[in-house]
Amino acid sequence: MKQYVIDQLRPQDYINLKTHLDAGYPQAGLPGIYRISIDPGILTQNQLAHTECHPYYFAIELNPNAISCELLVRSSQKLRCICMGYATKSQRDWLIDWIDAMMNETGVRV
Repeated sequence: MKQYVIDQLRPQDYINLKTHLDAGYPQAGLPGIYRISIDPGILTQNQLAHTECHPYYFAIELNPNAISCELLVRSSQKLRCICMGYATKSQRDWLIDWIDAMMNETGVRV
């Protein structure tokens, strides 16, 4: 699995990130896993056409030592579909910018 990982989190970093994610993002059914909805403006033509698969999201895993972001675009409605797959460059860049903004907002310095 392709991932973007920030490791060596300090205990306070973990608390700050967990508080932020718990307050604004749904958990994906497992502890420490969150769904980050993807900006519709960066969906591919195939993803836009598959309205029955909307909304799309990235899965984020937070544990006391690291935050891991899958670079896989997932559907909230289906487990498998041709519209799902690894992020495009613009989707990957959007996710990394989103993570950087969250780090700044929560005071986490890496």
